[in-house]
Amino acid sequence: MVDCLREQNIVPGIKVDKGLVPLPGSNNESWCQGWVWLLDQPSITVKELAHCCQRSLRPFCFGRERSCMGTCTLCAISQDNGLVPIVEPEILLDGDHPIERTLEVAERVWSEVFYYLAQNNVMFEGILLKPSMVTPGADHKEKASPETVAKYTLTKLKRRVPPAVPGIMFLSGGQSEMEATLNLHAMNQSPNPWHVSFSYARALQNSVLKTWQGRPENVEAGQKALLSRAKANSWLSSESTLLKEKAMMLRKECSLKATPIKVRSSTPTGSIVVGFSLKA
Repeated sequence: MVDCLREQNIVPGIKVDKGLVPLPGSNNESWCQGWVWLLDQPSITVKELAHCCQRSLRPFCFGRERSCMGTCTLCAISQDNGLVPIVEPEILLDGDHPIERTLEVAERVWSEVFYYLAQNNVMFEGILLKPSMVTPGADHKEKASPETVAKYTLTKLKRRVPPAVPGIMFLSGGQSEMEATLNLHAMNQSPNPWHVSFSYARALQNSVLKTWQGRPENVEAGQKALLSRAKANSWLSSESTLLKEKAMMLRKECSLKATPIKVRSSTPTGSIVVGFSLKA
């Protein structure tokens, strides 16, 4: 499998997650461990992907700070071993809170993440940020337009994320395929100091899985559906107006293909996803 990926110029990785454990000194919070063991490794020869996850009922708390510290420590370890950290401070859509509440949480989280990245001497040019978009809670009575989501998200990102970071790869975070694609399109309507693209899972895979249905005779149709969604999101991440127009023609078939990002550092040997999740 690894050799097959490399032949396609895809950098492979492994996500490490040791599960939720109680966080001492917190208000009944927990976090996912999976990075401390890297400190004892003389070298990282396999391309490990470690994910530190923390879910909190109160975002402005001890647990959030501990998660930021652990995540940024892992980023430093990753870069020391030739890996590109993909920093993932996810803010969950659970709840009926308005978009302003998500904005408040996002500003605090992104600020702390980059504070601790700097404290750990992490090279900003050698990371990718994988944040959530700023949206209302999933159960909120009013849905935000793509233009509103882009305005709220980019305003805070431009205030908190240094332009030295080469790329921002948005996660879909429970959005529908249509929402994730149209929101990505809105993000790219204005000039940004970083490359703005996507790193979707469900918003790329849902329709594909429904098309495939686990049946051998549907494999080709599923592959075509995946390619269509990947092209739409990839084109929306391009600076080419023509490609964006093509993408909008496919907007009903939403999703993405990862766009290569050049980092201003030596050639990485792999990538590593590090991050945590918070409830707004």
